[in-house]
Order: sequence, then C-alpha cells, then structure tokens
Amino acid sequence: MSGTLTLDRPSQTADRDLKLRLYREMLKIRVIEETIARHYSEQEMRCPVHLSIGQEAAEAGSCVALEARDYVLSGHRCHGHYLAKGGNVNAMMAEIYGKATGCTGGKGGSMHLLDQSVGFLGAAPIVGSTIPIAAGTAFASKLRGEDRVTMVFLGDGATETGAFYETVNFAGLKNLPLVFLVENNFYSVYSPMEVRQQGENRIVDIARAHGIAAERGDGNDLDLVYETTKRAVDRARSGQGASLLEFTTYRWLEHCGPGFDNDIGYRTEAEYLAWRAQDPVEAYERKLIAARVATRADLDTVKAELQAEADAAIAFAKASPWPDAGGASRPVFAK
Repeated sequence: MSGTLTLDRPSQTADRDLKLRLYREMLKIRVIEETIARHYSEQEMRCPVHLSIGQEAAEAGSCVALEARDYVLSGHRCHGHYLAKGGNVNAMMAEIYGKATGCTGGKGGSMHLLDQSVGFLGAAPIVGSTIPIAAGTAFASKLRGEDRVTMVFLGDGATETGAFYETVNFAGLKNLPLVFLVENNFYSVYSPMEVRQQGENRIVDIARAHGIAAERGDGNDLDLVYETTKRAVDRARSGQGASLLEFTTYRWLEHCGPGFDNDIGYRTEAEYLAWRAQDPVEAYERKLIAARVATRADLDTVKAELQAEADAAIAFAKASPWPDAGGASRPVFAK
C-alpha cells in the first residue's frame, strides 16, 4: 500500500502483512453485511438474515488463525465465519437471494451456508446442532492421522444445550483436535445472561471441568482474538487436545433482520451506545495508523475495494438464474 511504513526485517514485514490481512477480513464482514442490510428492504432476499455487525473481530481473528485445510462449522449467525474462512462472496450472496449460483444451490439461504472447497462444512439454525457434528469431524481427522483442526462457532445460548455438555465431555475424553469458539454477545434472542446463567466464568468453567483448556477474552480486540485462537489451534494440531475460547462481543442490530430493536425493551440505548463506542473496526484502524502500518488513505482504499466487491456480489445474485425445480431433491442426500 502506498504511504505505509517501510519495514526492513522479514519478521516486521510478516507482522505488517498479518495485521493488514486481519483488518481486511474484519472489514470485509462489516462491509458485506452492511450492504445486505441496505438491500434487504427490497424484498428480494426471501430468507431471514442474522447479521453479526459489531462482532467482526471475533470472527475474523479466529478464522485467520486457521489453515486452509482446517474445518469450520457454524450456527444461524454464520456470514462472518463463512467469509473469514475463505467463502466466495458471490456464492454467499446468491444463496441469500435463493439463486442457483448460491453455495448450496439456492436451497439453504442465509442460515445454511456450505462450501467444502474452503473447509466450511456447514451452518444450521437449530441452536447447538453443529456442535456434535464438529466433534465427529475432529474425531475422524484424528483417526485418519490428518493434520487438520476443526473449529465450531457457537453463541452463549448454545452453551445451555445438552449437545454442548455432551460434546465437551467427548472432546476432552478423546483428546480431539477441536476448538469451541464461543461468541458471547450476552443475549439469547432477547434473554440476557443474568436470567439464563449464573457466574461470570460459567462457560469456561464448564470446559475446564471436563478437562479442556479454556480462555476468556475481549472479542473486540482483533489481535488478542488472533493470538489466543492461534495458541488453541496450535495446541490442537500438536495433539494436545481441545480448547474452548469465549470472546465477549456485542451485536449492534436486531436478533434477526437488518434494523435496530433497542426500543422493544430487552436492552437499553445506553448499553448499545457503550458497545458501539468500542467498535472493533474503528479501534483497529486507529491502531494501524498509530503504528504506521497504514495511512487513512490506505484504509479508505481497502474499504472502497471491499464495497465494490459487495456491490458486484449483489448484482451477480440478482442476475443469477433461479434453481431448476427438478433439482429440489438433489443433492439433498449422498451415500
């Protein structure tokens, strides 16, 4: 990028490249989801969307810590995980529009993204449903002797399901190459933590009680997320077993949809504004500029490139054909 600090040592160059990659991946999620929100009212995206605006650092930082060969599974708020794992923007947008060029052929919509070519093994809206599947893929990798880590994304609400407890126990018992990545945004739909869980460290304590390494940290700190996740991924890859990482963060928009829902009473405007002031994108931009890794003009260029990519994806999705009705049952099941 023009105007950036000249770095002489390879380690400095590698660090700069990593920081710029982290920033781009985080900003990509923000730009694409904001673009979805702007177009949603056109009524051409005929599926619910669960946007993760505000949570991008937890998603980008964790996925950048993975290798291309690793697996990721997710839940209903999955756009950021898919994109950060290398998913195709056009294919994701076309899927949300229900088109044949979508990553699942227009059959799944926003909550059922899937792209095996980048190791994104799927998302599902049933809370907690992909957690045991992730244990299965991790177990298979171990049995086959594959150098592969599985990461499963879940929210704080999913830690209240039986599937979570059973899978954490199994992962600890079998020493699986599995990372549980909990994005704790403090709400399960409209229910705050205090009416659902007791104890500030309850989630990490559950993991530790089952013999799994666990850490809790600020999910809006992009570098911290990456460094913490990289340790867990390296630990899993070296045969030291599963980890659970809980990152606190906050969704800005309504639980489901492109608008704001602060007016319905489950959270206050003051709470939202306090978290909005901790915007992970703006915080990392200040950090990059202060460290002379990039200039404001450089960052604006990145944003313009990503916005052009998002706009092109919208155009691609709108111009794509509808699925053939005859293919509705293909490939729903494969032997």
